[in-house]
Amino acid sequence: MNPTRATPLIATLAIALGNLLISSASAAHADARLTPARHFDLVNATFDSITALAIAPADGDAFHDIALSQSLQGGLSSMTFDVPTGGCLRDLRVTFRNGRAQLFAHIDVCRSSGLRLMPHGAKNEPR
Repeated sequence: MNPTRATPLIATLAIALGNLLISSASAAHADARLTPARHFDLVNATFDSITALAIAPADGDAFHDIALSQSLQGGLSSMTFDVPTGGCLRDLRVTFRNGRAQLFAHIDVCRSSGLRLMPHGAKNEPR
């Protein structure tokens, strides 16, 4: 093959391949934006206020802090937050006003829409 004819052909193929990769990446990014956020409800029926909340993949230590606009008062208050993208099984770390932290392990955020925290001695219930 003539080298002067091969150069434009290679350039055309490289441009076509580049366009294909860009459109594939754009489509994948668009699909990620269309994925609805998973919401999770936390009900605080304990006697103590919650001052910090964090979530991580189950058995992991990469906790993502959930922003609280204010403490989640004890008694019977609730909040809804968006679960970061990832798998269904998550660990939830709750920190109370007195500094005590409690870990709720292996919560299936795909099968349940929330968690109700009960006073000490009562059973915490997925919702």
